[in-house]
Amino acid sequence: MTDSPRALVTGASAGIGLSYARHLARTGHALVLVARRVDRLEAVASELRDAHGIEVEVLAADLGADEGVARVAARIAAEPSVDLLVNNAGFAVRGRVADLDPDELDRMLRVNVLALGRLSHAAMRAMTPRGRGTIVNVASGTVFMQMPGNAGYGASKNYVMAFTRTMQVEARDTGVRVQLLVPGVIATDFHEVAGNDLNRFPPENVMQADDLVVASLRALEMDEPVCIPSLPAIRDWDAYVAAEAALSPKVSRDRIAPRYHGG
Repeated sequence: MTDSPRALVTGASAGIGLSYARHLARTGHALVLVARRVDRLEAVASELRDAHGIEVEVLAADLGADEGVARVAARIAAEPSVDLLVNNAGFAVRGRVADLDPDELDRMLRVNVLALGRLSHAAMRAMTPRGRGTIVNVASGTVFMQMPGNAGYGASKNYVMAFTRTMQVEARDTGVRVQLLVPGVIATDFHEVAGNDLNRFPPENVMQADDLVVASLRALEMDEPVCIPSLPAIRDWDAYVAAEAALSPKVSRDRIAPRYHGG
């Protein structure tokens, strides 16, 4: 067991995180399962130990609290080492900006933004000297959309995307792989928690969590740094990046654009 790769999965008691845990268990990974509810984690751990004979650690932590984030970051830095971090924990607080509950918005940003940043830091710091390791950061397809009522959640996932893409640049030639995973609508209880009805989405737009995870793990095997599971051709992402590259040199010049001159 000591030679098995070890994966730490946040939000591992349900939904996408649970699917990651089950898939990784099937491939012989030892696991560190992170979520708030220890009873659910213990049930998952027992299931996976019995089914696959793997080592499973249970780490109950609230990633909306400093103490919980510190506990998980400390585990990432400790031995036995974590070879794969899946930064999956997150939730949505929705509502128009003027109507949002500011305390709930803060709570969401602590999990979606601050915790992910802190755990990414811990993983990069631990993995880089070893010259190996993998980090998967879970964003959202809403990064490409501006929908009323989604400003807070969409912005939190835009942070994940921007942070992860820069991590990828920094990870070059270190041996550490960093994947940006961009799910669309996934059939989990995420939507119920966020106050949405999953049934309002056309069935052809809803993916199963297991399919999402299969795509993510296959993308790692293929060395695709960005995984958008339902995207037919990676060239569409490449075109998005090319449009950014064309825009970026034009945003910092020594004079304003002609259209802003009067007359």
